[in-house]
Amino acid sequence: MSAPRIRLPHPLVLLVLCVVVATVLTWALPAGQYDRRHDEVTGRDVVVPGTYHRVAASPVGAFETLVAIPKGMEDAGSIIFYVFLVGGAFAVVERTGALARLVESLVRRLAGRGLWAIPIVGFAFAWGGILIQMQEELIAFVPVLLLLVRRLGLNALTAVAMSMGVAAVGASFSFINPFQVGIAQKVAELRPLSGSLFRCVALAAAWVIWIGGTMRFARRTRTVPESPAAAESSAEPPAGTSGWRQTVVLGIVVLTFVAFVFGVKVLGWDFDQLSALFFLMGVAAGLIGGLGLGGTAEGYVDGFRSMAFAGLLIGFARAIFVVLDQGHVVDTIVHGLLVPIAALPTTLSALGMMAFHALVHLPVPSTSGQAVLTLPLLVPLSDLIGLSRQVTVLAYQYGAGLCELVTPTNGALMAMLAASGVRYEDWLRFVLPVVGALVALAAVAIGVAVAVGLK
Repeated sequence: MSAPRIRLPHPLVLLVLCVVVATVLTWALPAGQYDRRHDEVTGRDVVVPGTYHRVAASPVGAFETLVAIPKGMEDAGSIIFYVFLVGGAFAVVERTGALARLVESLVRRLAGRGLWAIPIVGFAFAWGGILIQMQEELIAFVPVLLLLVRRLGLNALTAVAMSMGVAAVGASFSFINPFQVGIAQKVAELRPLSGSLFRCVALAAAWVIWIGGTMRFARRTRTVPESPAAAESSAEPPAGTSGWRQTVVLGIVVLTFVAFVFGVKVLGWDFDQLSALFFLMGVAAGLIGGLGLGGTAEGYVDGFRSMAFAGLLIGFARAIFVVLDQGHVVDTIVHGLLVPIAALPTTLSALGMMAFHALVHLPVPSTSGQAVLTLPLLVPLSDLIGLSRQVTVLAYQYGAGLCELVTPTNGALMAMLAASGVRYEDWLRFVLPVVGALVALAAVAIGVAVAVGLK
């Protein structure tokens, strides 16, 4: 008799339950707050240690709890609309066929290069994770990836590892990913792209570990490659495509990210300006890619639809903080957490935060939703114990991001495994040792960041 399957609630249901729990806490916990002061160096309001004090109780009522949901969406409006416009823009780019053509061209060029195809393909897909946290989009590439691994004598699990797997690693250690590090830095009131050099070093090491683990697995499981003649017909380029258009579209995407970096670093752009930039990218890609106004608009609608769930999670998660803030118990919770954590060395506190984020990511599989759910509580705590906010964001990135590689609540991962014909337990046998090495790398990176005082 097989053990009963444990089913977690739908993430949206779970967040509603969290809103209800937050309401109960406003009645159960004493209201209190810390004093805050303006830090001229950072330009932020920071918590003043040792100033926690009780304030008048203000429990949140049932109707106020409902009102907190639209208030949460309003508070997170700039982030939600940013997610929508980035998702819409890349849905348009995908409709032009530019991304698919790039990958298919790669397949034809690498079919005879043996195991060295893994780092080459893995490098390309890593950038999909680094730049836009690519996940669901990769499912469309399953047929061409399976063609490549058959030509190399590799199995389907290797195809998942060098696409979805390496993209997840890229997102976890990214310095620019707007859905993860971008949102987290916004919530933590950090400058976008701050700490990029440190993240790039850790990212390079993480990529080497993942690709090394993938190549080791591929070498152990390699069989006789499929005959090139047997795959010739299926490797033909797609009919009816216009190569120059798709090349220009890819150039527009690259140029957009150059403008992204320049705007953030030099012009001080925030989410509103970046949203406008990605909207312009999508429109230009659609028109130059031959979609026309109607096709471009349809692409945006598809992209918005695909991002609706993520947007809802962000708004509902923010509502939890709205309820706790209205009840003046946020600082009370922080004060309670401070007691066990403040007694630990700063590095151990940071590592504890990473483990905390990994556990939270099981029931809340949206990295952006998790950022706005947890960081408003952990950032004040990090201020109190003398932990850099940048390190707090790193702990979030590594904890939530690496969990994406193993958790069954990651729908994109489960869909990719199913489309490739890979069993989840087989994936776990491969991925757990490699994730263990990545967790060790993340722990070392956090320790170094604490030691050097990463800001």
